[in-house]
Amino acid sequence: MSDRSVSKQKQEKRWYTVLAPEQFDRAEIGQTVAAEPEQALGRTIETTLADLRNDASGNNTKLTFKITEMASDTAYTEFIKHEMTRDYLRSLVRRGSSKVAAYVTGLTTDDYRVQVQPVALTTKSADESQEKAIRRTMIDIVEEAAAERTFDNLADSVVEGRLSSAIYNDAKTIYPLRRVEIQKMTLEARPEEVAAEQEASVDV
Repeated sequence: MSDRSVSKQKQEKRWYTVLAPEQFDRAEIGQTVAAEPEQALGRTIETTLADLRNDASGNNTKLTFKITEMASDTAYTEFIKHEMTRDYLRSLVRRGSSKVAAYVTGLTTDDYRVQVQPVALTTKSADESQEKAIRRTMIDIVEEAAAERTFDNLADSVVEGRLSSAIYNDAKTIYPLRRVEIQKMTLEARPEEVAAEQEASVDV
């Protein structure tokens, strides 16, 4: 390839403004460069809730978006992951207290499969039966939340802290809690992928 061809190829690359989904008010979350729009599809962009909302209280929350659609000079995304920073999670742990975590897979009303990982921090050390009861409560609440909500609504309840508050209010009756957080929520499969899996299992 000649130097001229290489130069021309470089010139053809364009910058695209990456926007968050509608549920996040189409806020600008970054830019990406590509020679062809299709090359940007599937790329992921990570930001913090603080940057997205211009609110420093969201510094501990990382959000990941995936580019799913391109239009002129704009890249549109879908929300795929919410995650608390490791430093923040470490700061919650206290000597002489218990950390109770759960891993919950649920299906939303619009057939998105998600994994949600709640974590509860107790004020003092809980015994095994109390930890088990707290974990069971977390699992039940998350499963019910997913079963009653669309993916967007579930994501909102996680990002806004409503789901962690619901868990806290129920689980604190089992043992005194200091904090409940959703340490991670991940989109595992979209509706068409879930449908394909179900068809495959029926065929077997």
